[in-house]
Amino acid sequence: MKHKILVSGHLTEDILSLLARECDVRANGEDRPMDRAALLEAVAGVDGLLAMITDGIDAELMDRAPRLRVVSNMAVGYNNIDVAAATARGIVVTNTPGILTEATAELAFALILATARRVVDLDRRTRAGEWTCWAPLLFLSREVSGKTLGVVGLGRIGKAVARRAQAFGMKVLYHSRSRLKPEEERDLGVEYAERDELLRKADFVSLHVPLSGETRHLIGPRELRLMKQTSYLINTSRGAVVDEAALVEALREKRIEGAGLDVYENEPLLAPGLTALDNVVLMPHVGSATYETRMEMARMAADHLLAGLRGQRPAHVVNPEVLSRRRG
Repeated sequence: MKHKILVSGHLTEDILSLLARECDVRANGEDRPMDRAALLEAVAGVDGLLAMITDGIDAELMDRAPRLRVVSNMAVGYNNIDVAAATARGIVVTNTPGILTEATAELAFALILATARRVVDLDRRTRAGEWTCWAPLLFLSREVSGKTLGVVGLGRIGKAVARRAQAFGMKVLYHSRSRLKPEEERDLGVEYAERDELLRKADFVSLHVPLSGETRHLIGPRELRLMKQTSYLINTSRGAVVDEAALVEALREKRIEGAGLDVYENEPLLAPGLTALDNVVLMPHVGSATYETRMEMARMAADHLLAGLRGQRPAHVVNPEVLSRRRG
């Protein structure tokens, strides 16, 4: 008998066909998340779940699915999943790291350029007919080349952003839980700094940390006051890493020059006042939204789900202790 699985997001037919070779597949056919009630109803009786970052996979949901053995999250982050609850129930949780590194780094650097050179603001003004002449002090923006980039969190994506900064002749400071070896710092062209020092010195602060209790509101009123008045904050990690109310106030009062955001604390809701500001570039959580990356993420998530249901070890397991327990 085939395993029953739920695919909670809208995926391409080739991925669904791959899953259907071994499983009885129920899939969301719309480009919007399943609402909570529908998700709770749909998981009843499934053996596997290919989940999206928008799904709240908590103890309540797991208890609605007593046969659930594998949750394959189509994302690098898994703060949408109660991993402890899954582990207690013997449910394997997987994610899709590595694949979206380049796409997210590209977007982070796109936001650096867009904020500094006022791309969105000046596009709007041009369309509105505000460009009527050339003048030496009209529509001024900031250069990126030769400036200082501060990378907070030097994992795969942070390193990819640092590599791109080299092409612009930028000085790169970084702060991370673990400092690189001196030879690694030289090869990457980065210099370690304590977080407060990084915030004081950087012209651009780019955030690349996972969301945890430790990183929630990592950037708040105090940190924003440390930043230069001419600096920019870039966030492509998780929305709750930034205190959005404090950021809106800092942008409104021009205590920092601008911000570029791809993630938000209560997605898809935006913090009050954010859309009224012309010194912020807003993207709809699209760091991994390239054709190449999303297709590869979907394929990896499908492979993980199938491997877990076969009793094999998926390539990327968040809670490997479940597999150890099964073998024991």
